Amino acid sequence: MSARQLTIVVAAFNEAGALPLLHPRIAGVMDGLAADGIEARTLYVDDGSSDGTWEVMQGIAAGDARVALLRLSRNFGKEIALTAGLDLVTTGAAMILDADGQDPPELIPQFVARWLEGFDDVHGTRLSRDGESWLKRGTAHLFYRVIQRLAKTPVPADTGDYRLLSERALDALRQLRERHRFMKGLFGWIGFNRVAIPYARERRVAGRTKFGFWRLWNFALDGVTSFSTAPLRLATYVGVFTACGAFAFALYVVGKAMLYGDRVAGWPTMMTVILFLGGVQLIALGLIGEYLGRLYEEAKQRPLYLVDTWRAPAVADSAGPTGTGGDRHHADRSGFVAGQGP
Repeated sequence: MSARQLTIVVAAFNEAGALPLLHPRIAGVMDGLAADGIEARTLYVDDGSSDGTWEVMQGIAAGDARVALLRLSRNFGKEIALTAGLDLVTTGAAMILDADGQDPPELIPQFVARWLEGFDDVHGTRLSRDGESWLKRGTAHLFYRVIQRLAKTPVPADTGDYRLLSERALDALRQLRERHRFMKGLFGWIGFNRVAIPYARERRVAGRTKFGFWRLWNFALDGVTSFSTAPLRLATYVGVFTACGAFAFALYVVGKAMLYGDRVAGWPTMMTVILFLGGVQLIALGLIGEYLGRLYEEAKQRPLYLVDTWRAPAVADSAGPTGTGGDRHHADRSGFVAGQGP
């Protein structure tokens, strides 16, 4: 039976306007899958929203017995909220869907068809990105090309979180408990059978994006430092090149003074060299600090997230985190009842 179950995981932060427009589309897809013998459910994850998203989710669950709800204790970020939802899918496959409606739910049957053919990671590859600025499209295009060159882990270009993961892919993913989570890299790291489905990304159905330039920059930095040591290697190369250049310049100055008796260049030259070397050192120290900071976060071994409320779907006898809805409890891997989920 587990091979025919599908859980659609939707992580949301302040999407009270989008969810009422998105869920009827998801419900229609679940109806179609049921006709094909696929038992489909939806798990909404509220990542500490402050705009009434949780109340909207409760209303959706009250009208659809196939809906489960998970509310985190605060805003942990999209990657952690997505992890929390996937942790609960212990039976069947999981389909990841953004709450903004940009990834069309109507394509889910195509993902399911490839899953039933034996693929473990069926991911959507964007042919276009409607409704996004040229700056965001350009920086996203550049980021994927850079991460492909720097990382040893395969990260498909123009591919986000819109994907279906099989049960064994989910089992593998649950073993990766690192704190700085770049999910696109983690999906690639676990490997297994992968296939892409091209699609056109749509405009948001409501609201505004939560990813501004600064947040996207930090996201890109997390991706590079989580899956590549190339920045450290680059700092080493720059340091060697700078040291060789400085040594050659020193030989030139000393040789010139010995042969021609010229005075050594004065204050401007000295300050230029000092500032240049100081800048290179600070950049290198910053790169080292980024990696050390991640080691510090990992060493503390805090749980990835905490759960505020869990509400199982009404269609099946299902349990999630230990405790009942409204209880506060630890929600790392040890905070779940083994073998149970939505």
